[in-house]
Amino acid sequence: MTDRTQYLLELVHRNVKPYIANPKTRAVMVTGSVAEGRCDEYSDCDVMLYYDELPTEDELTLARQQNRDAELIEIVGDRQAGAFGETFRVQGVECQFAHTAIAQWEAEMSTVLEKFEIQPGIMKMLHGTLISIPLYGEALIHRWKDNIATYPNQLAQAVIEHHLKFFALWGVQDKLSRRDATLWYYQILVESAQNILGVLSGLNHLYFSTFQFKRMGIFIEQMAIAPPNLAARLEGLFHQEPSVAALQLEALVQDTVALVEHHMPQINTSAAKRQLGWRQQPWPIPEV
Repeated sequence: MTDRTQYLLELVHRNVKPYIANPKTRAVMVTGSVAEGRCDEYSDCDVMLYYDELPTEDELTLARQQNRDAELIEIVGDRQAGAFGETFRVQGVECQFAHTAIAQWEAEMSTVLEKFEIQPGIMKMLHGTLISIPLYGEALIHRWKDNIATYPNQLAQAVIEHHLKFFALWGVQDKLSRRDATLWYYQILVESAQNILGVLSGLNHLYFSTFQFKRMGIFIEQMAIAPPNLAARLEGLFHQEPSVAALQLEALVQDTVALVEHHMPQINTSAAKRQLGWRQQPWPIPEV
């Protein structure tokens, strides 16, 4: 654990004490870079607090007042929806506290873990819970962690099928080279990278949202099933000439589809495979 991580962890422990003193509080955890031990001098503190009943505005104000020098930045979200966020700064460090009703959180978990819906925001919170350090209500948090760690096979299939869609950039590169399409080209690259990582997250039973773009290499290191040199190949797409990058993207998609066919042969890959090798041909100009 780095000195910066230890510093922020101690800061979090102090800052959550007034919130834990509220009898409505059932569980508190710290997540993000503090929980993973990857802090630097720009890191913030991501804290998740769970209640039977959400705290009132007066209760939040009292908790902040007990944290010396806490400067409120904003409160966002709809309390009526069962969750809201509170952001404040203490000693120059931004603290993001997510306040959630337990009933709301457990209902959100079930949409992914039981109904197998692809909800990126909830996926991010599931990942955050899995890596978190419990600060209060350890028994409840460990129950959630155990539930989340049991990644259902049905969810894996749903995630793969959701992301197994690729625009054949390699097939239209000749056309794009003649057009004002730079932004669109990079949009397709980003979406393709997102879908490659999404498919592989399903194969590896990992919870994925684009939040993992921030530390892509570390996320990929968790994958037992992945194309060779995946991190370098994905990163390289954005540093190559478009004509080269398009072919490299096609190769990455081909490798990814092959992994799906090997590890989850029940998934229909025909639509993705039709894109491979395809090249758009110009239509002939009729002779007059």
